[in-house]
Parts: sequence; C-alpha cells; structure tokens
Amino acid sequence: MSPLTASQFKDVVGRVASGVVVVAGLAHDGPVGFTCQTFASLSLHPTLASFAAGNTGESWPRVRDANVVGVSVLSDGQADVARLFATSGVDKFAHADWTPAPGGSPWLDGALAHFEGRIVALATHGDHDVVVVAIDHAVVGSGQPLLYYRGEYRRLA
Repeated sequence: MSPLTASQFKDVVGRVASGVVVVAGLAHDGPVGFTCQTFASLSLHPTLASFAAGNTGESWPRVRDANVVGVSVLSDGQADVARLFATSGVDKFAHADWTPAPGGSPWLDGALAHFEGRIVALATHGDHDVVVVAIDHAVVGSGQPLLYYRGEYRRLA
C-alpha cells in the first residue's frame, strides 16, 4: 500500500459532515473573522469548546490577538456568509450585519446560535492551531444548521 497523500486524506475526511461557524474577534482596527468547520464542545465542567484555525491565513492571527472570540453557528440560509468569511483579502464585516456579544466580540445576525469566550489554550499541529476557549456566554436562535460535506454547503433533508 502506498503512503497516504494529502489529496487522498482530503477526499476521505470530506466524508465527515460538519457544522459551519464563523469565529470572530474585535481587533484594534475593527472586527475580523473566518469560516471554520472544526468547532466542537469540549467540556461541560468547565464550559469549554475547541476549534482549529489555519495558521497561514490573515484573519486568525488578528482574532487570536483579540483573545475574546465570538462564534456564530451558521443557519442553513447563510451559505453566502460562510463563503464571504472564507474569502481572503476583503473587509468581510463591511458585508455582514453583526451585534456585539456581552464581551464585545462580533456575533453575526441571523445565526442559529452564538458562543463567546476567552482563549485559554493553543497548540500548533501541522498547518493549524488547535484552540481551546472557555465559554462565558451562549445563546440559541431558531432554524436549521448549515452543513459542510464533500466540499459543498448543504442543508438537512
């Protein structure tokens, strides 16, 4: 058997359906954020969540420096928002409505749910940083989640 290639790994891992979130922070020059599909709950006691952020992009270092992050769980009608926040080199918040969370981080309007918390741990693995966030605030909206599967945004059937 030949060694696993990055292309093969991407094809296989693409069979894992995931929810889609936008992770955002309030940088010194305004709000900044990025699309993420690796958000997960980590612990109930204490309330912790985790996500992985590509460490070669422009947005993550600015969000990381904010230390307080807002996470917006995208609803099934927000595929355009997911695409916007996955784009580099544009002012994403010029095209997205948002509300400050209790700690000041951006929460995107129309999302299915929101979390806000403080970055408490970070470890670099390959081309991503694995981040642990102590969740201080969480609210739930209504609707259905946006999913990502095999390279496309999808809805529950």
